Order: sequence, then structure tokens, then C-alpha cells
Amino acid sequence: MDLTTWAIYPLLLGSIGVYGLYKLLQRLRSGAYLQDAVVVITGATSGLGKECAKVFYAAGAHLVLCGRDEERLKDLVQELNQMRLKSAQLHKPHMVIFDLSDVEAVNSAAKEILHLTGRVDILINNAGISYRGTILDTKVSVDRMVMDTNYFGPVALTKAFIPSMIKNRRGHVVVISSVQGKISIPFRSAYSASKHATQAFFDCLRAEMSPHDIDVTVINPGYIKTNMSVNAVTGDGSSYGVMDKNTAEGRTPEDVAQTVLCAVGERRKELLVAGLVPTLAVYLRTLSPTIFFSLMSARAKKERKLKDS
Repeated sequence: MDLTTWAIYPLLLGSIGVYGLYKLLQRLRSGAYLQDAVVVITGATSGLGKECAKVFYAAGAHLVLCGRDEERLKDLVQELNQMRLKSAQLHKPHMVIFDLSDVEAVNSAAKEILHLTGRVDILINNAGISYRGTILDTKVSVDRMVMDTNYFGPVALTKAFIPSMIKNRRGHVVVISSVQGKISIPFRSAYSASKHATQAFFDCLRAEMSPHDIDVTVINPGYIKTNMSVNAVTGDGSSYGVMDKNTAEGRTPEDVAQTVLCAVGERRKELLVAGLVPTLAVYLRTLSPTIFFSLMSARAKKERKLKDS
């Protein structure tokens, strides 16, 4: 070995050590940030929301679980309480039942949550509804239904908590958006529109809240292996009832929940959680929109042909 080779080894080992120390300090800061924090999670009854509840609870957060299905929330609370029996440092979770698409119910729920906990440190806007259908066959009432749940509901809940966050000089607003908040694909018009609106609103919120030391994190996942497509609404408002191939092959909600936990703990501003193809599509939409539009047209023709066959 020459002198150059000998010199590289200590440099390499030192770099690895510094990186390891940085990651350790990052984990310690993340743990301290989440420990005893009051965390509100919407859509906690199933899928990603349920898994987020588990990982944030294990991290020592004081949870407020929100959803429409009281029985399923009770089952989740019981499951979390089993974890609490093994650790005295875990808090008793609360649950609040309300429909996110009902703005009046959202405001009442926010008051109930603040009465229960006194403050909200982290709000995770996770609840949402998906959609499948053509624009021509979709009723405007369905577009409005999707917007009410995916956009107006999270906006109303966020606005209800922001004043107390500003008063406490502490707060973190998290929204689970979608890759489709960045790009639009055929036969997802109502869903993609709601996620584009969500992206824009919370980007504005991040800038406006920066003087108040309130963080805003937008998570943009790709396909997640949940019942999102099964529960999606169609153009006439009925249930889609089908597990899409892409959804079935998506990342597990457990995996995505861990990613959300890390992003919140690190106070990331935005995170794209998707595979190579969706990630490239996001950049292609910006760098070469003509090519992107051609690809989406070809996709629309292909999907229409499959439906007609």
C-alpha cells in the first residue's frame, strides 16, 4: 500500500464516525421533541393513521385519536393501552369522534381537544378520501365531497389550533398529502385537485407561521398498501370497491408511518415518499412538461382501453 491509501483509511473512518455521531444526535433530538408532546391524529381508525398512532405512541407522545368510527377508535385505544401496561412513561390516549367534512363538527372537536389537553403540539392531518372516475361522468357534488374531506376539513382543523399554537410559541402542523399533490394523473381529477389545493395552502401556511416558530411538514406519499382505493368514491358517489394493482403493490403503512415519525422528529418541511418512477414524474412535470403531458395522455388512452375491453 502507498501513502495515499494509508491516508484514505483514517479519513474514511473519521467521516463514518462523524456521520454516525450526527445521526445519533439527530435521533436524540427527535426523541426529546416527541416525548410528552400532545399529538392529534385524524383518520386514526385504519391504514396509515392507525400505524402513525402506534409509532407516535411508542415514542412517548400524548395522543388524541380522531375519526368517525367510535368502535374502531376504541379498539385502537385498547391496543395502545396494552402497550402502556409495559411502560409507565406512556400516556393514556384520548379519542374524539367527528366527521372531518363537517366544518361545524371540526370546530366543536377542536374545542373539545383543547379542553382535554390544554394544548396541541403536533397536528397530523391524515384523514382523507380517494376518488376514481372520469371528469365527464363525475357530479360536482362528488368533487365537493372530496374537497370537503381532503382540503376544507384539514384547513378548518388547522385554523382552529393555530391561535393556541401561536400563543404557546410552539406547534407543528403535519399534512399527509400525496404525490398527486405534485402531479395529476388521469381519472383522479377530484382527488388530485384536493391534494394540489392542500399543497398550496400548507406551503403558504409554512411561510406565514415562520415568525411564530411553528413548523409545517407536508408528506407526499406514493401508493400505500391500504384500503384507500377500495373505499374511494366514483363519479356518482358510490364506492369504487376495488383494490388497485398499484395500491396492492405499494409501501406498507407501517413503513410509511416510521418515515412520517422521522420527518416530524427532524422537523422536515417537505418529504416525497415515493418510488423512482413517481419521483421522476414530479421532476419531469417541471423540467419537461410537454413530455409529461404526452405520457399522461398515453396513460389515459391505455386505461380507457382496459376499461372498455
